[in-house]
Amino acid sequence: MNNKLLMVENIKNDSYELSEKVLKGLRKAIKKLVETSAANNKELVVADEHGNPKSVPAKDLLHTVSNY
Repeated sequence: MNNKLLMVENIKNDSYELSEKVLKGLRKAIKKLVETSAANNKELVVADEHGNPKSVPAKDLLHTVSNY
């Protein structure tokens, strides 16, 4: 029984670590996309408060990724 609990805990820890790595990579990619788009005066499509697509200047999104 004790070995099974250790295995479950290891699986949970591995899943958490993988999730953290994936999220870190996504944050890095999003930040690069916004910064590059802003530097080139491009717009990006985001969802509004109702989930509808909305085109906004990438420069307007720089503040959202500054702490990524």
